Amino acid sequence: MPFIDWDSVPSREIMPGFHGQMIHTDRMTLSRWRIEAGAALPQHAHPHEQITTVLDGTFEMTVAGETRTFGPGMAVVIPGNTPHAGRAITECRVLDVFQPARDDYR
Repeated sequence: MPFIDWDSVPSREIMPGFHGQMIHTDRMTLSRWRIEAGAALPQHAHPHEQITTVLDGTFEMTVAGETRTFGPGMAVVIPGNTPHAGRAITECRVLDVFQPARDDYR
């Protein structure tokens, strides 16, 4: 299944205000999120490398104690096992890439 229409991928609320659609390969996970304004991502860490790109809206993210606010076209690279947290300033659309694959999102 090399061609996927995002609109055909089911969405589920992973945590309050975070509605995600996931595409998996053997080695990576791609997640497209719709995040409600004000929704907060508690500080956490995981072994996966992560790249987060904001597609629409404004998102504030703290990575290893450094906080930045970013908008469309901006990205953050989060090494594995690095503490991070976030908050949607406005409603957002965000794209995350994880390596290795997030089995907890399957």
